Amino acid sequence: MKLVKLTAISAAVLGSTAAMAAEPVVVVDNNAAVAYEAEPVAVAYEAETEANTTNTGVVGKTAGAVRNTTGAVLGGTKTLFQTAINPASVSAEVGTLGYGANIGWSMNENTELQAGWAGGDVADLFGGDFDADDVNYDVDADFSNPYLGVQLRPASNWFTVGAGIIVPDNDFDVTANSEGGTYKINDVSYNADEVGTLQGTMEHRNKLAPYATIGFRPNITNNFGVFGEIGAAYMGKTDATVNATDPDNLVSISNGVSDVPSGLNAGQVAKLAEQELEDKDWLEWLPIVKVGATYRF
Repeated sequence: MKLVKLTAISAAVLGSTAAMAAEPVVVVDNNAAVAYEAEPVAVAYEAETEANTTNTGVVGKTAGAVRNTTGAVLGGTKTLFQTAINPASVSAEVGTLGYGANIGWSMNENTELQAGWAGGDVADLFGGDFDADDVNYDVDADFSNPYLGVQLRPASNWFTVGAGIIVPDNDFDVTANSEGGTYKINDVSYNADEVGTLQGTMEHRNKLAPYATIGFRPNITNNFGVFGEIGAAYMGKTDATVNATDPDNLVSISNGVSDVPSGLNAGQVAKLAEQELEDKDWLEWLPIVKVGATYRF
């Protein structure tokens, strides 16, 4: 009888598995009806589910992680793009670098990246002339100073510290002024009428000029603010070129210094003035003084 029972139960389980029926299996034993749920099917299904989770579910999760990572990368790229096209501020400025403007991007609440340009004829800001030893020169300047820098607020207030790099392209046109009818170069006075007009150019040698500043940037309203900065940029030594009106014209020495070679011409005097200008190293350290206004988005 037990064998019959087991056979009947096995047949019922197999039949229910094949039919995928949800109805219970009924087995009659000694006129007693016993209902058996098709647990093996459910167990088998659960096992398969666990197997799928073990074998394929990980792949699914891995694929999901890749999709999420891709989304994060795209999200990060979008953020960088939005940051680039949505600056935090724009500023107008005037100072010893010239007249210009800059754009600022906030890296965090205390750090701002800046890119700007300043230039023009700002010789009058330096007085319009300078002395190289005993020769006075009038100056016209043509400045072009693109720069990239960072502004820090170390105390999280209006006080700022700045640093960065300038790409200078600054030209100076110089014209020598005679004094008492002479040009005095290396303690020797040359007749200005015989030398003629001494004119030339100067430019700094550095193609990249580091700079540093300190300043203040108070906000006037939620959007508007002002700023001021002082500092310096290292422009390096200068290269000079000086020419005389008539370089072949012989020049006399007005103070009669005996150790100066005789027969000096105006072109040679111009070269002496040129050397004197390069030794001067005018604006080797270019002072930075500027003020301006800022609009914050």
